[in-house]
This record gives sequence, structure tokens and C-alpha cells, in this order.
Amino acid sequence: MQHKAKKFSTRAKAVTSAALLAAVGAGVAGAVSASADTPAAAPAAAPAAVKDKATTTTTHLTVDAATDAARAALDAARKEGQRVSVAVVDRNGNTLVTLRGDGAGPQSYESAVKKAYTAVSWNAPTSDLVKRLQNAPTLKDIPGTLFLAGGAPVAYGNAPVAGIGVAGAPSGDLDEKFAQAGVAAISNGR
Repeated sequence: MQHKAKKFSTRAKAVTSAALLAAVGAGVAGAVSASADTPAAAPAAAPAAVKDKATTTTTHLTVDAATDAARAALDAARKEGQRVSVAVVDRNGNTLVTLRGDGAGPQSYESAVKKAYTAVSWNAPTSDLVKRLQNAPTLKDIPGTLFLAGGAPVAYGNAPVAGIGVAGAPSGDLDEKFAQAGVAAISNGR
């Protein structure tokens, strides 16, 4: 079956052209009308100037240094055949790096983070903080902390800039030994 194209009459062409022009015109008018209804954006306010005495500058451990510290702690544990997890947190307790060693127990990851957080919060090794629990047993109730040996602070000057936590070795003394290996690695400029 063959279709033959029909020729449009002059009247059909005129009606179709008029309809097309009306549709295009309505679209343009609608766009102009819509943009006219939109209020002009207000100029951005300039940021308020703060006086020098209203701010402070802090020192933070770099991600590279945190990674070096975590790697050094994990390597120290591996050399002794221990399967641990390592966490490095910044001065505010935010996690920078975590490494879960091959074969480390499932509880070790969270414990390492909490030990690191505890060490930086008090700027002291967590083994020292365990001793404080004898006089202040409610310290252990502070959220996010873990008062077990295995956390070591990293300081710049006298201010804490990070904490390293290790968990998973059979004793907290070993965990803390590995955390101190991480501190030593970045203290020595590794």
C-alpha cells in the first residue's frame, strides 16, 4: 500500500502557521512575565569583620602525619605478632585515620577510636587516666571515652593536637606501647 502525500491548501497552511506563531508567542510572553515577577536578588551582605582579639589560631595534625602514625603503630604490633586496630583523632576528637589490622577483633576498631579520643581529651596516656578512676569513678561515664590502656596523646608544645588509640592486643600495656610507636614516628619527623 502506497501513501500519497496530500497537499495542504493555502487556508490550512495559514491556520497552521498562525497556531504555531501563537504558541511560540505565548511561550515567550510567559517567560518574560515569569522573570518580571521574580524579585531581583538582594546584594550579598559583606561578612562582618572580627577583631583580632576575638579569634584564636590552633595547630592540627596533618592527615599525612596521622597516617604515618597509624601505620607505625600497626607495623609495631605486626612485628610482635599482634592483631590490632589503630585510630588517630584530631585535637577535637574527630577521627582522621583508622586502620583495622588483618585479623583484628571486631571490638578493636571502636575501642581504638575511643582510646584515642580519651587520650587527646585529657592530654594524657590512657594508662595514667585509668589510675584516676580510683578517685573519680564517674569519669568512665563520659560519652565516647574508654579508660583502658592503649591511648597516647600527641602534643605540639604543651597543647594536644591528636590522640592515637590502639586496641586488640592481649593487654593494654601492649596496646599503649604500639600507640607510643605511632607518636614516636611523627615526633621523629617520619
